[in-house]
Amino acid sequence: MSRIPRIVILGAGYGGIVTALRLQKQLNYNEADVTLVNKHDYHYITTHLHMPAAGTDKPDNARVNILKLIDEFKIDFVKSTVVQIRPHDKKVILEEGVLSYDYLVVGLGGEPETFGIPGLKEYAMNIRSINSVRLIREHIEYQFAKFKREPSRTEALTFVVGGAGFTGIEFVGELADRVPELCREFDVDPELVKIYNVEAAPTALPGFDPELVEYAMDVLKKKGVTFKIGVAIKECTPEGVLLATGEEIRTNTVVWTGGIRGNRMLEEAGFETMRGRIKVDEHLRAPGHDNIYVIGDCSIVMNPEGRPYPPTAQISIQQAEVCAHNLVASIRGDQLKTFEYQSKGTVASLGRGEAIGIVGTKKVKGGAAALMKKLIDLRYLYIIGGLPLVIRKGKF
Repeated sequence: MSRIPRIVILGAGYGGIVTALRLQKQLNYNEADVTLVNKHDYHYITTHLHMPAAGTDKPDNARVNILKLIDEFKIDFVKSTVVQIRPHDKKVILEEGVLSYDYLVVGLGGEPETFGIPGLKEYAMNIRSINSVRLIREHIEYQFAKFKREPSRTEALTFVVGGAGFTGIEFVGELADRVPELCREFDVDPELVKIYNVEAAPTALPGFDPELVEYAMDVLKKKGVTFKIGVAIKECTPEGVLLATGEEIRTNTVVWTGGIRGNRMLEEAGFETMRGRIKVDEHLRAPGHDNIYVIGDCSIVMNPEGRPYPPTAQISIQQAEVCAHNLVASIRGDQLKTFEYQSKGTVASLGRGEAIGIVGTKKVKGGAAALMKKLIDLRYLYIIGGLPLVIRKGKF
C-alpha cells in the first residue's frame, strides 16, 4: 500500500489560508496529509491593518481564529515559527521540531524593504502584523499624552509616514480621521498636529490613474496631510528623518510603508531569488522544484509586459486557488493549471467615507468607492468563512 502524500503549507496569510481551505474542500479523506504552519493561531486581514494602526478600529476585527476556519479532520494546524527550509531533504525546520513533506507551499509573507536607508530598521515602525499595529496605536496615543507634559516638544505631535503606496495612503487617511478625536481627548490644539507623507517616486500611488491620484491627494490635504512627493528619506534617526533635499523633520514617530521584499529564508534555502522573492513558473512552482509552490509576497509573477505584478491580497488569493488545484492534480495525476492573473479592480481607502478605485475601465471615487471597498472586504470574509464570518466580522 502506497504512503499518503504529505502537503505542508507555510504561513496562514491570504495565500496560505485559502490554499488550505481549497484543499480541505477538494481532497477526499485520507487522500493527503495536509499541515498548515503559522506562528500565530490566527489569520489576520492585512488590508485592514491600517485602521487599528491609526486607532480607528480594534485590532481584533482584523484577525480570525484559524481553528474556526479549518476542519481539523482534514487539516493539521501547527502553531510554530519556521526556522529553515531544506528543499533537498524535503524538510522544514520549526522552532519546536521538524516536518517532512512531499509537497511544500511557501506562503510566509514578506518583510519590510528598507532599501538600505540608514536608521529605518532601528527607528521606524511598520504596519505588518496585529502586534505591530497595536504598538503604533499605543505609541501615537502616548505622544499626545507626552506633549501635555512637555508642551514645548512639538515633535511629539509630528507624524511621518514613509511611502505613498497603498498602505501609506490608507494609513494617513485613517490617522487624519483619528487626530480630531485624540485632540479632544487630550485637549490639544489640532493646528499643532502635523502629518507628513514622504514618497521618493514622482507620484503618490505609483501606477494608479493620475486623475484618481489627484483626487486622493486633494481629499487627504483637506484632512491635514502634507505631501512630500519625489523626495526620498535619506536617513532615519532617533530625532526624526533627514530628507534628500537636506530638510530635517523632527518627530518621535516614523511609520515606514515604503516597500516589501520576500523572505530571507528562501535565499538561505538556496533558491534563486530577487529581493527575497522567487520567480515562479507558470504553475506557481519554484524553478527546479516540481513539488514546491511559492505564492503571495514570496513569489514573482510577470505581467504580459514583462514586469512583476505587485504583491497584493487579490493576486495571493488567485494564486492560492490555482495552487490548491495543482496540488490535487499532482496527487491524482491530472493536468496542472496555468496561473493567469485576472484583475478584479483596485480600491484604495482614504479614510472615513472616502476612497478611489478602478473596476474594469471604470473610475470610482468618494462614497461609491468606499462602499466598494467594504464589499471587497465582505467578499473575502465570505471566501474564507462563509456567511457566519461575514456576520461576525463584517462591520468594518
